Amino acid sequence: MSKRSSEREQLQLFRALPAGGMAPRDAQDLMAYPFFSLAKSRRVVPIRFEAGGILLTVEGVPEHGIATIWDADVLIWAASQIVQARDDGIRPSRLMAATPYEILRFAQRGTGQTDYRMLKAALDRLQSTTVATSIRQPAGKRLHRFSWINEWKEHLRADGRSDGIELILADWFFSGVMDNALVLTLDPAYFRLSGGIERWLYRLVRKHGGKQQAGWRFDLRHLYVKSASLQRYSDFALQLRRLVHRQSLPGYWLAIERAGGTEWLRFRSWPRSASATDLSTAHGEDSVEKLWPDSGNRPHGSRVIARKGLG
Repeated sequence: MSKRSSEREQLQLFRALPAGGMAPRDAQDLMAYPFFSLAKSRRVVPIRFEAGGILLTVEGVPEHGIATIWDADVLIWAASQIVQARDDGIRPSRLMAATPYEILRFAQRGTGQTDYRMLKAALDRLQSTTVATSIRQPAGKRLHRFSWINEWKEHLRADGRSDGIELILADWFFSGVMDNALVLTLDPAYFRLSGGIERWLYRLVRKHGGKQQAGWRFDLRHLYVKSASLQRYSDFALQLRRLVHRQSLPGYWLAIERAGGTEWLRFRSWPRSASATDLSTAHGEDSVEKLWPDSGNRPHGSRVIARKGLG
């Protein structure tokens, strides 16, 4: 008996719950560290990250490449299902079953043939990507190695149409999601963010900024390292400036500050009652200053930059 067939037999099948109105949930570890490729083109260059005692290596195979931040929508769907089931008193499982339609609709995708093919490609990347990390491992222990999905299969009807998908999640991912302290709710508008840097930044901001009134900040060089982007730093920084100009992250206001020769990205949450007009950079630099009345939180001598003409 193979290891995989034995694993399947030991797991109880969890059928996906109706997702209407279900809040998207994400694992905080996945929001804080560079687990995914941020490019839509195939990435085969491994991701290697080391900081603050955290070790992380992510590798893909040439055929599929490393799982992307868009592929991670499947994991967000899975996390949301697991948390909802647990809250409803239903026992979730790493062995999950759903239709492609259910997953696509939850992630606010289309449901045409192209969308179905893209979902299957995402599942292949999630299954073939390998991760080695020290996160949630006892000090001095070996790295935990896994793929996001141990295996997946599709059931087909006689006419060739899909009759559902079954997948087995990695134990490392499942155990993290089962810990309520390690999960955060996302704004459903996240799924409408189209750029890889944009999506990555929202998750990072949501993880570190939360709903703190004083906000949070990172220097751009530090963000560049945390992204594991293959872009040149200058191109990465330009994308961040464009995001500041567009103010596209749901629930957060961004600003670029310069102090002592260092560029910082400052972010803070804003109430849903605030209108797009109130938060638009179209009013120029003055409107940014008004949204940062607590100027004492900025470094001495710093200035906020959010001008037109960046994108």
